Amino acid sequence: MRGNTAIGGLGNSSFASLAPAPASADEAEPWVRGELIRSLMRASRGGYIFSAVLLPAMLVLCWGYAPLWQLLLWFAFGMATTAARVFLERVYITRYAGRSARTQERFIRRNRWLWNASALSWGTSALLFFERAPQSHQFLCWMILAGAVTFPLNSLALYPPLLRRFVNTFFGVVLVVVALRLIQHGFFELHFNHAFLLLPLFHWWLLLRAGRRIHETARNSFELLFHNHILINSLTQQRQAAVSAVAMKNRFLASAAHDMRQPVLALSLYADWLRNEPELVEEIAPKIVRATHAVNALFDSLFDLARIDAGQVRLHIERVDVAQLLQDLELQYRPVAEAKGLRFKLHVQPGTVLTDPVRVRRMIGNLLSNAIKYTDRGGVLLGARRTSEGLRVEVWDTGIGIARENLRDVFLEFYKVADHAGTSDGFGLGLAIVARLSHALGHPVSVRSRLGRGSVFRVALHDAVESQAQARASGAVG
Repeated sequence: MRGNTAIGGLGNSSFASLAPAPASADEAEPWVRGELIRSLMRASRGGYIFSAVLLPAMLVLCWGYAPLWQLLLWFAFGMATTAARVFLERVYITRYAGRSARTQERFIRRNRWLWNASALSWGTSALLFFERAPQSHQFLCWMILAGAVTFPLNSLALYPPLLRRFVNTFFGVVLVVVALRLIQHGFFELHFNHAFLLLPLFHWWLLLRAGRRIHETARNSFELLFHNHILINSLTQQRQAAVSAVAMKNRFLASAAHDMRQPVLALSLYADWLRNEPELVEEIAPKIVRATHAVNALFDSLFDLARIDAGQVRLHIERVDVAQLLQDLELQYRPVAEAKGLRFKLHVQPGTVLTDPVRVRRMIGNLLSNAIKYTDRGGVLLGARRTSEGLRVEVWDTGIGIARENLRDVFLEFYKVADHAGTSDGFGLGLAIVARLSHALGHPVSVRSRLGRGSVFRVALHDAVESQAQARASGAVG
């Protein structure tokens, strides 16, 4: 058969809360890490422009004070490093920007050598001017170096391992250059005040400390943004759920009033008829009884739904003989089917299940009632079979069937398939009650159907643990 839907633990799904569970640290952390890396790559663009300006400026300041081949080699290395980082950003944007945090981190780790190379190019520039150029040029060059290592702080701080690699490489190379000059010229031959040698160490410490503060601030901001998004989405969904619940309750009341009007109007007409023609009492009395039964059936169904939705169902879990249960249902529904000219078949399978006998009887009984109501010829089969997951009760019919697009909706209150013969005299509550009891008892219901050929409803009879079943029954609304 084509068409298949399952109502596994389907409680009051129409009124279920749509709000997501509060975001945990595990959920927030990957998103925050991904945003930090995306922000790092976005902020890196300014560093390329800054390098493109400072590299020529450094070349001009050192021109004539260092061998030409050293100047050109250093400049070419610096420009190549800058160009490689520009290319890396393009690759990131096209391939990795929308990927998971873990994938982005792998991308950064694979290409972190570029930041080392950039720090190396700036650090080795000290070889070109330190103790070679005039003091005024050296001062300007030191200012350029300070800017080159400080400017990317805001972006590199977003990913601390990258900041540490860049800063440590830069100052490590600078200190090596200073040490080489000390060895070459002697400690007391330097033209700068000796206290000046402490500035790179202080700058090094200051950048790492500032980087930690910037990272903490950025991380806190992204975490706050994440939880704000969760809160806004939760409030929006709760509002939509509330609006949907009000709309459904209104439809519920309108449908109940509509379905009640017909039997009540019939009672009124029969009463007037009987008053005017009392001799027709034998003909009219059965019709009054049927109309009264229809009203009572509607009220019973409404009360059942109200009790389940209010969590007032008190379950009594006990060991139930499935074969005996099906035989009892056969005694109740076989006369109804045969009175309509239908065959009623029973196929029993020995076994027991922990469940509430009254509720499971009501659940399967509603399925049988529906099968008989919407079957005009052929028959109905009530059977049980053993599966790898336990016993399963099935109700087969050769009735009008249900179209695939309507399979899920048949479990909603007052739902009736449009243009289906035989649906006008029902209230559309039988399967809604089945869905609620399915959730409360933990007996998932599934349906397969073929339009014009019939349907089969299956109930999986898993053992119910009383405490869990009672919790589901109490939480039927939510």
